[in-house]
Amino acid sequence: VGLNMDPVVCVEVGEEKKYTSMKESTNCPYYNEVGPRFFSPLDFQVIHSKNLLRSGTLVGSFKMDVGTVYTQPGHQFYHKWAILSDPEDLTAGLKGYLKCDIAVVGKGDNIKTPHKANETDEDDIEGNLLLPDGVPAERQWARFYIKIYRAEGLPRMNTSIMANVKKALIGENKDLVDPYVQVAFAGQKGKTSIQKSSYEPLWNEQIIFTEMFPPLCKRIKIQIRDSDKVNDVAIGTHFIDLRKISNEGDKGFLPTFGPAWVNMYGSTRNYTLMDEHQELNEGLGEGVSFRARLLLGLAVEILDTTNPEINILCPLKAPSRVGTKKRSLQGLVFWFLEFGKMEEFFLFGAFLEATMIDRKIGDKPINFEVTIGWLVGFIWGGNQNPKPGNSSEDEGGEDGELVSVSSSQPMKPLVTDRNYFHLPYLEKKPCIYIRSWWQDQRRRLYNANIMDKIADKLVRGWAGLDGEGRGDTAGTRGWHEARPHPGSLISLGAVPERREKIPSEKSCNSSSSLRLSSQENMAQQATALRSQVKRNTMKEKLKPVQNFLQKLRFLADEPQHTIPDVFIWMMSNNKRIAYARVPSKDILYSIVDEEMGKDCAKVKTVFLKLPGKRGFGPAGWTVQAKMEIYLWLGLNKQRKDFLSGLPCGFEEKKVPRGQNLPSFPPISLLYTKKQVFQLRAHMYQARSLFAADSSGLSDPFARVFFISQSQCTEVLNETLCPTWDQLLVFDNVELYGEAHEMRDDPPIIVIEIYDQDTVGKADFMGRTFAKPVVKMSDEQYCPPRFPPQLEYYQIYRGNATAGDLLAAFELLQVPAGQRDGMEGWKGEGINLWRIGNNCPFTWSLILFWGLRDLKRVNLAQVDRPRVDIECAGKGVQSALIQNYKKNPNFSTLVKWFEVDLPENELLHPPLNIRVVDCRAFGRYTLVGSHTVSSLRKFIYRPPDRKPWSPLAVLCLSVCGCKREKVHEAPEPGVVFPPQVLHPHLCTSRNYSLSPDPSPSLPVLPLSLQTEEEKEKKKKKKKGGGGGGGGGEEVEEEEPDESMLDWWSKYFASIETMKEVSPNSSSFQSLGAVLHPMTVMEIPKIGQGGKALGAHRAQPFPVTAKATTDRPGQEDSVKLCFLFHQGSMCVYKVPLPDDVTKEAGYDPTFGMFQGIPSNDPINVLVRVYIVRVSGDLGCDRSFDIEATFPMESMLTVGYTGGEGTGGTRGADSASPTPQGRLEMWVDMFPMDMPAPGPAIDISPRKPKKYELRVIVWNTDEVILEDDDYFTGEKSSDIFVRGWLKGQQEDKQDTDVHYHSLTGEGNFNWRYIFPFDYLMAEERIVISKKESMFSWDETEYKIPARLTLQVWDADHFSADDFLGRWRVDLNCFPRGAKMSKQCSLEMVTNEAELPMISIFKQKRVKGWWPSLSSLQGKVEAELHLLTAEEAEKSPAGLARNEPDPLEKPNRPDTSFIWFLNPLKSIKYLICTRYKWLIIKIVLALLLIIMVALFLYSMPGYMVKKLLGA
Repeated sequence: VGLNMDPVVCVEVGEEKKYTSMKESTNCPYYNEVGPRFFSPLDFQVIHSKNLLRSGTLVGSFKMDVGTVYTQPGHQFYHKWAILSDPEDLTAGLKGYLKCDIAVVGKGDNIKTPHKANETDEDDIEGNLLLPDGVPAERQWARFYIKIYRAEGLPRMNTSIMANVKKALIGENKDLVDPYVQVAFAGQKGKTSIQKSSYEPLWNEQIIFTEMFPPLCKRIKIQIRDSDKVNDVAIGTHFIDLRKISNEGDKGFLPTFGPAWVNMYGSTRNYTLMDEHQELNEGLGEGVSFRARLLLGLAVEILDTTNPEINILCPLKAPSRVGTKKRSLQGLVFWFLEFGKMEEFFLFGAFLEATMIDRKIGDKPINFEVTIGWLVGFIWGGNQNPKPGNSSEDEGGEDGELVSVSSSQPMKPLVTDRNYFHLPYLEKKPCIYIRSWWQDQRRRLYNANIMDKIADKLVRGWAGLDGEGRGDTAGTRGWHEARPHPGSLISLGAVPERREKIPSEKSCNSSSSLRLSSQENMAQQATALRSQVKRNTMKEKLKPVQNFLQKLRFLADEPQHTIPDVFIWMMSNNKRIAYARVPSKDILYSIVDEEMGKDCAKVKTVFLKLPGKRGFGPAGWTVQAKMEIYLWLGLNKQRKDFLSGLPCGFEEKKVPRGQNLPSFPPISLLYTKKQVFQLRAHMYQARSLFAADSSGLSDPFARVFFISQSQCTEVLNETLCPTWDQLLVFDNVELYGEAHEMRDDPPIIVIEIYDQDTVGKADFMGRTFAKPVVKMSDEQYCPPRFPPQLEYYQIYRGNATAGDLLAAFELLQVPAGQRDGMEGWKGEGINLWRIGNNCPFTWSLILFWGLRDLKRVNLAQVDRPRVDIECAGKGVQSALIQNYKKNPNFSTLVKWFEVDLPENELLHPPLNIRVVDCRAFGRYTLVGSHTVSSLRKFIYRPPDRKPWSPLAVLCLSVCGCKREKVHEAPEPGVVFPPQVLHPHLCTSRNYSLSPDPSPSLPVLPLSLQTEEEKEKKKKKKKGGGGGGGGGEEVEEEEPDESMLDWWSKYFASIETMKEVSPNSSSFQSLGAVLHPMTVMEIPKIGQGGKALGAHRAQPFPVTAKATTDRPGQEDSVKLCFLFHQGSMCVYKVPLPDDVTKEAGYDPTFGMFQGIPSNDPINVLVRVYIVRVSGDLGCDRSFDIEATFPMESMLTVGYTGGEGTGGTRGADSASPTPQGRLEMWVDMFPMDMPAPGPAIDISPRKPKKYELRVIVWNTDEVILEDDDYFTGEKSSDIFVRGWLKGQQEDKQDTDVHYHSLTGEGNFNWRYIFPFDYLMAEERIVISKKESMFSWDETEYKIPARLTLQVWDADHFSADDFLGRWRVDLNCFPRGAKMSKQCSLEMVTNEAELPMISIFKQKRVKGWWPSLSSLQGKVEAELHLLTAEEAEKSPAGLARNEPDPLEKPNRPDTSFIWFLNPLKSIKYLICTRYKWLIIKIVLALLLIIMVALFLYSMPGYMVKKLLGA
């Protein structure tokens, strides 16, 4: 296209296209425009000269999958360069770069812009390429060959009305489907030919894509579609993940797949005019039925772009630029059919229980149907699976009359409760069995099962460990007991060596090598990791173990499984209601335990759900049915073991023709053994439940389901953390089977939480599951198993967590002799202690202080707020604030309430805080609520046990961090630093100081050294190795008192905070990012006890929705509507004697003694602006008179040259950082004497200096050149020098030509004027950032001098020889002589005395080069102030005034003329020796040839004449 082009960028997302504006006559356009926001594959195209009359010429394109963007940090690429390439010209290389931002955001979300990087770094294109981690910058072109062979099992498609009419009129019966395959990859599409009227189409075609490798689009979409004249319809969709069929390791392989069958799932196969689940056929959502299977293969070939014919092999077609080539693959199909041996599989299922059937279905008869593939009998209809001749080797005669039974007999349901039905299966359990034929590819599924079981064992190995590597003591398991499988890491390498003989298939071998190599690698890492696991290192070792788990789960997902999944459908009145999908690999049988599916020959609990979109949202939260089902899938010849996992004690009921056949499957099981149990559900407490009512609370109750029985707890009104402390007893629970089987694997218990409404149906709030502890009749009811310990169970509402349930469950077998009198049987331990009865009598004392930043509720302002506090069903209400605008503080400060709490602190219920606005006519409106999940930090502890200082415990109370060493608490009247007060800025360390008696900035953290630090500094040894002036050097390190101004203390405090807590956010909290920051008052607690100051006013963020103070929920806490200030103390009664016997003790206030008044006060607010967006010293302070706390919102606005920003004193809904602001706020009561004037924090003024550097000599400089005439080594030396930040003002000496020894003589003076801040030790430079900048920008950089030694060349670039870079504030003293100068002067700086030119003023000596090259420089540094330089002027170089002498250099310009013999010898014997020899030999050869030609005629004449 050339350099002078008119580019425009086209962004294609799915079917949408967006164009930027056109930039004319440039090849570096700048757009700054926003493209479309859709969730589809991305295609960026740069087009030249696009207009209304022409489509333009494609310059280059870039393609990426949206999923690749979503996996990046922040779900975005920011300021990255995309590599443009032309797919039509594979040999052209890259076509340019496109700088763009790509972000994936949800509806209504804002894009989180990262911190603005340095523009110079962003211009580094190679370092900022738009590529994920691990993808090389240089990618190659590759061809992707997708080979489409055939399809089977297609459903009947009702897409041709004319075909139905034709069939009805003339009776012509043709298959009503015209299938073809469409493949989409990296924004390209290709499709096969259309096979007319075929349920088993045969294509034998391939589709070829050309794309960069490795591709940024990770999935290939393969879809079978039905061709129609009006609209083509998708039959089924399958995605191939390239990561699962390739390996990028050292022994890796390119993406390789098949030939293999892939199963496609989607909507049901019923015939309907309008398919309500059509989106499932498009691949959106989980398929609810088998749709078809497709035989395909995939191969990748890396192209050689140096081949000029590479573009001819694959012509690309517009507009999609996809090359589709169809080749005959008949031979491959026959080869695959021989390779994929057909085997007869047998699927058996038994329905042991069907409960929790939704009553919305109705009371019509219900039956269940099981399908695998397209084998369903009369309901599905359609073609049946072809049965090959006598494929069963052992059971051929018996199976001849075996007809599949895929559904149970319809049965009328019975009522369980107001929500659910159940089917009375009782002792008779219906069965199903299906015969099917599939290619025998069990080995792939066996390998996947091996990986799954290793991963499951790894999960069990750390089950019971919390996030910090400790055992969950609430579940009564310690750290050692929580490691039931210490060998789970070693099991990564413990895989059976048994391998069946399988055909040699490339993709199968590649898949096996991927698993084996990954498994060996993980086994080695796991072995090393297990030896390093200790109790104190458990937390840090969990992360690599989790990486192992993710890798195992990834490897267990087999992309080439042949056997379809099993679907279980619940049907009512011949209508499909709900389904469950069971992967075939999970129920696949194998004689090797590690290879067997995890649910094969086991009773599995299955919850049925609604299909398609109906299964999402609140409708999907309701269980449609709970089933206990037994499934077995294996080869028909292995089916003798298909009943081995069922509970014992049953008789088989078979159809008449199979009565005398032992291996004939039964149609039902009749159980003769029955066990009777009693279930006890100890429902203690739930916490952090979902707020279902408009008041922000709920009226929760729990409903417990077990088998076909259900019971409810009592309803507790208006709470999110109900404490039921209730025992539910389920009598006459009948279980079928042997007793020992019940003990080892009892049925699960389902617990559902509901919100009781006065009118209408109860609202669903969440669900959890549990297994009871089983006690048989011959066991004793005694520890350690009984009574059972309370455990936490996570409650789920859909896929989201919705709280926790604290409960215990036990299942007790009723003795056989007492079953008849079940009504009166109580059993052992029935009077199990109720947790509340043994609880200590406890008081909770609440300190109410005030409310802040109340937002509008339903567009109305909050006027009369009140705070309600509830814990364990008890609570207290604060005093009503009569007028929030006039006084937002409470009139009554301290209130208390009694609550019963268990001794175990882990079982304490949470505390709920709710704020309501009391309005007219007795109405109240919820403003917000908050949940404190742990009361541990509020419990009073005696001072001798926890000797915390008041300030330290305040920080613990606010943030829950550990006790750290802090300074003394401030005196009365001192305002705490903001980082102590604000909950989001609080850290584990806080600093506060007593105020300075003089008018100053009173509470700025200063760097105060401890006595130990001062003593260490005094005892510090003098520096050694420097000669006689060592003592003076140490004295020079003492700080100059004249330099210690306000800014010195400021920077010293920052350095101290960095040293004390380098990893905490204390240093960051000095400067509030420009989003909300709270400034509030803290009441001073009196001296009523050593630890009473622990319970100070704490801000509780209260939100419109119920939130908790748990880690990981910070996002909800930040969206605050208000701040409720208060504190709480939990303690046992009676109070300790050391509290009640103190002087002035008031029992009304309990632990809160000496509370100051919270009446409004007039204050003088003095605001110091310290730093804005990195610029120090805004030279501003503001004095504001306010009434506190009504006017407690401090708003700071900032207007700069490039934009505006602001910060407020409370959190906003969506803070957007615009910069950084450091400020300090003083508050002085107006009723006290007026404070002094504001402290002067104006920026320091730099002082002007002049640095004079004289370069005297150089020595031992490397010799770079060779003399042309003599061959001697030499260099033309000159020295270049500059100060950092003044690179444009570089100064060079003259050139010392032809130095033969590395010695250079210069006597040359540099003069560098600069501005310097002594206290900050920085040079100040003011310059414009660019030519378009209006004002100059001030930079502060270290004072560094650089001297470089160069070799001057006339016709080529100068050669670099060495460098000496020195920090003018700290550098070693120079050597007096060249021989004393060595590299140890810079490598052993710690052992040498250091000097500063700002204190020494003048220094002279020899210094070595800091580069790897050799060399020494003799220089003299002289520092003068601007006044001193004006009084004693000096000239540059050797000029006046104060000129320097001209150096005495040896004359070596004509050395070749003075010593000609040496020059001739070098030229002849060294430089041109071989050239001269060659010339002489050539001359001799020419002479010989000439003589030959000259004498040859005469010699021939003589020979001819005989002379």
